[in-house]
Amino acid sequence: MMKLGLVLLLAATAYGCGSPTYAPNPSRVVNGVDARPYSWPWQISLQYLSLGSYRHTCGGTLIAPNWVLTAGHCISSRKYRVVLGEYDLTRQENNEQNRDVEKIVVHPGWNDNCVACGDDVALIKLASSASINDKVQTACVPPSGEIMAHNEPCYITGWGRLYTGGPIASRLQQALLPVVGHSTCSRSDWWGGSVKPTMVCAGGDIRSGCNGDSGGPLNCKGNDGRWYVQGVTSFVSSRGCNTIKKPTVFTRTSSFTQWISDTMLNN
Repeated sequence: MMKLGLVLLLAATAYGCGSPTYAPNPSRVVNGVDARPYSWPWQISLQYLSLGSYRHTCGGTLIAPNWVLTAGHCISSRKYRVVLGEYDLTRQENNEQNRDVEKIVVHPGWNDNCVACGDDVALIKLASSASINDKVQTACVPPSGEIMAHNEPCYITGWGRLYTGGPIASRLQQALLPVVGHSTCSRSDWWGGSVKPTMVCAGGDIRSGCNGDSGGPLNCKGNDGRWYVQGVTSFVSSRGCNTIKKPTVFTRTSSFTQWISDTMLNN
């Protein structure tokens, strides 16, 4: 625990985690809206090479200058790059930082054939560290075992599809997704046994994540005023992204805080 505490302390002090220069607009609208530019400065775009150009596939969270947290199901044998300081995917805004990938560590428990089995988490080590500035910063990693309260207001961010089967967003989106407690989310008329204690649910009505948001953060503000990546976007209902009683399911970051710390220290 001493080693883990040291890593988190360094992240919170040296990197100023979870304290964006441009504060997010805490909109409580019922659907996604354009985020304030650079107000989620840890949000990254994970892109893969296809026919000579890179395409957005997943989100992710910068948790250290050279480490990104994302979902295990986002990773395959493709060639990837990470884009930091991104806002509009369709425009070059001169704040982007493109980074090659040095190493990807997928959680050993992840099973490509069973998303709902859990352990849907991976870490990406950047070939060169991000340049931390007013538009590129790190999110805080929560303490091991921390559980978010039912109805805690959190935000999903990403460039995922604007609706089921629709186009991906060009500008970074944010949506308020209140946490759904495990006792509710695991009811038979909700997600039932598909939701494990190592997962966290949020939303469950017309607000949700969608394809392309995978790997991105569930952003929750702590009592200390900092933003924590409490979840990694994992899956939605096969019946549609915004299905009633089928909230977006995230990998609960605090279940993997120790693994994150150990992986970063050992690689």
